[in-house]
Amino acid sequence: MTRNDDVVLAVRDVTKSFGGLEIMKGVNLDLCRGERHALLGPNGAGKSTMFNLISGEFPPTSGTIELQGRVISGMSPEAINRAGLARSFQITNLFARLSALENIRIGVMARHGIRFNLLRRVSRMKSINAESMQLLERVRLGHRADTPAGDMTYSEQRSLEIGMTLATGADVILLDEPTAGMSREETAYIVDLIREVTTDKTLIMVEHDMSVVFGLCDRISVLVYGKILATGTPDEIRNNREVQEAYLGEEAA
Repeated sequence: MTRNDDVVLAVRDVTKSFGGLEIMKGVNLDLCRGERHALLGPNGAGKSTMFNLISGEFPPTSGTIELQGRVISGMSPEAINRAGLARSFQITNLFARLSALENIRIGVMARHGIRFNLLRRVSRMKSINAESMQLLERVRLGHRADTPAGDMTYSEQRSLEIGMTLATGADVILLDEPTAGMSREETAYIVDLIREVTTDKTLIMVEHDMSVVFGLCDRISVLVYGKILATGTPDEIRNNREVQEAYLGEEAA
């Protein structure tokens, strides 16, 4: 049983309807401090909707979402980010013409409450630059600091996006299919990077690659038709007959 003081993100009886169509049907989910948690499910299960609800893109129709004991359901994405939760998206969301360092610096400036100003000489902001470069090194892109994001490889862009997520200073990180479209070598690289940069964070991720999920995550929740079918350790989920029948099938073997 999880102690209440271990729970940093709590989803309680959350429903979401669009018109007359109910997508989320009373979801309950706990994310524990320091864990890596995967949200699995077939296409159309509601995984993206769940992420949109948690990150503030959609308000729930009913139910509540709490971050560190504070109700965040209904808050704007910006307010939720300031409360300590950051999200990266399934599709890379970068400023293609800006350098890797400039992309990271935008996130660092936002965390420090510094608005972009054409009259401000950012190059003189030594502490901001130093922090941005440190983050870039942390995601193994220090050697690409001056490279436009649009000229980087796909795996480098995903690494940069993870860096921008970290730049917000959030303790809870949402990653939406971080290895989608990658080769086996790129996937191994990104998984190793995620493991490294989230050692002091709490992570929830949507991911379709079973080897990534079972190799990286501490707990897994399986979402089917808008409801959590099961939550448990990788071994518990792998051996759960209901999960096998509803989703994993032969992949569980």
